[in-house]
Amino acid sequence: MKQFKTLLFASLLFVGATSFSTAQSKIAHINTTQLVEAMPEMKTAQAEIERLTKTYEAEIKTMATELQNKVKQYQAEVDTKTEEENTARAQEVQTMEQSIRQYQGQAQQDLQKKEADLLKPIFEKAKAAIIKVSKAQGFQYVLDSTQGGGVLVADGKDLLADVKTELGF
Repeated sequence: MKQFKTLLFASLLFVGATSFSTAQSKIAHINTTQLVEAMPEMKTAQAEIERLTKTYEAEIKTMATELQNKVKQYQAEVDTKTEEENTARAQEVQTMEQSIRQYQGQAQQDLQKKEADLLKPIFEKAKAAIIKVSKAQGFQYVLDSTQGGGVLVADGKDLLADVKTELGF
């Protein structure tokens, strides 16, 4: 009977240890910010966004210069014009200021939309590569080790190099 209890206890320990070892998950981490910044598509997207930003800035600067010139001209001529003309000119200046503000707002919205349109496929490609590499290496969880990403300790396997290889750079 004593041998039976010992055998039963040993069997339970074996089953428990086996269950514990299979219950452990394989976990890896990757810094997605580093990955995306290293992708050639990201450099192209950033150049496109920068080019569009400079175009909008140049147009806004031109509009502002035109407004300043008109304000200077109107200020210089204020004494030679009638009250009615001065009121009309002040209204014209206000309309120009409003149109510049509206253009700035529209430009900001356009830039945000363009950025989202350009970055979405890049992030999707990165995610697909991360999933492919993690499945190939048998990882059940991949945590984002980007600063502030919620990982306090990142001593596990880092997939950055493997995912870069998968993406071809």
